[in-house]
Amino acid sequence: MPRYNECMATLTAEDRARRIKLILFDVDGVLTDGSIWVFPVPATFTGGAAPNMVEPKGFNAHDGAGISLARLGGMKCGIITKRVSDTVAIRARDLKLEYVYMGQSYKMQAVREILEKESIELDDIAYVGDDVIDLPVMREVGLAIAVANAREHVKSAAHYVTPSRGGEGAGRDAIEFILKAKGLLSQVIERYIDEGNPIAASMDIGKGGL
Repeated sequence: MPRYNECMATLTAEDRARRIKLILFDVDGVLTDGSIWVFPVPATFTGGAAPNMVEPKGFNAHDGAGISLARLGGMKCGIITKRVSDTVAIRARDLKLEYVYMGQSYKMQAVREILEKESIELDDIAYVGDDVIDLPVMREVGLAIAVANAREHVKSAAHYVTPSRGGEGAGRDAIEFILKAKGLLSQVIERYIDEGNPIAASMDIGKGGL
């Protein structure tokens, strides 16, 4: 059952969004379209005795820019995912995410660790998910967000559902919803495009695996 907080129970999604200090995302189906591609890399290329497997993923550039906007708006960002992927690690590094948790079958364990590190409350966290593995976190955090292609159980648990599907800008939708509720969206956009702002220029520089 969801955590009961009498004060939060009557709040709108916008009210909840105004409190957010940290945004956490699932990866597959949220920051990607949910497709999982696994390709063998011949041993002749890896120097090993047997082929290795690589798992390429497609990320949306709008979400990447959204992470930069969130940071300019004073928020931190992170990912919690069940799968372990070098591709995800590279993307997280490019985006300079504060928190990266992979191999998480029970995502509240990661959330509790983050709470301790940040000295914040559950009501200060937004989580964006798409499948039932995300429900334990969505039932606890201050702002639960489902992407447009989420399972119905997940949408039912959400305070806000993004207009876009996972991998098609849903992460950006979530971030802009929060920034707009805080009254910061236009301000951070102007900071992002300001040539004199070195912070924006240093984010998501797109070096990938280089």
